Amino acid sequence: MPVHTLDPRLAHPITLPDGTLHEGTVNLSAVIDHPRMEIGDFTYASDFAPPPPDGWAARLAPYLFDFAEERLVIGRYCQIAHGVRFIGSAANHETRALTSFPFQVFDPTRMHGYASDTRDTIVGNDVWLGYGALLCPGARIGNGVFVGAGSVVRGEIPDYAVVTGNPARVTRMRFSESEIARLNALAWWDWSPERVARAVPALEAGDVAALDAVD
Repeated sequence: MPVHTLDPRLAHPITLPDGTLHEGTVNLSAVIDHPRMEIGDFTYASDFAPPPPDGWAARLAPYLFDFAEERLVIGRYCQIAHGVRFIGSAANHETRALTSFPFQVFDPTRMHGYASDTRDTIVGNDVWLGYGALLCPGARIGNGVFVGAGSVVRGEIPDYAVVTGNPARVTRMRFSESEIARLNALAWWDWSPERVARAVPALEAGDVAALDAVD
């Protein structure tokens, strides 16, 4: 078994066969320093027209301002495809008033602390967000979820579900209830890199029993 070579400190974790770095893929925890974002190790994003290293936060979550009251939390070992966007709560307008026009935003004496929506957006561990997926304010995505290309996700998505469409709906579950419970209990994404290296054959084979046996 090869040594586990993934290093979350590397901005560009993929080395191509010719020895060059693939600059379109980044470890997000290595390139994002944002007061309202929490990103787990080994979570990466890819883009065919990548921004500069300090531009990834704005690319992925354009409405998540430094002074926002919400948070964007992404777990470990997530995979984020080209075109994925997190439309944060700060993008929302008031819907309970007679108008949705944000008068407060244009008044510096009332702007501070104004937020019509403060829900956090939470993404679990080992989540795959497909090409062009859009995550709406307050979305909560469980561990091991697959989000299909172009899906518009809102609300809560259960662990290890596959969701597609607009609005995104669960099309199937990846594993049985007992397997999902065991995977969440094992929480392999929290293991040391060395233990994950030993677990790669079981992870790639989809063998929960074998994963359970990794020490």
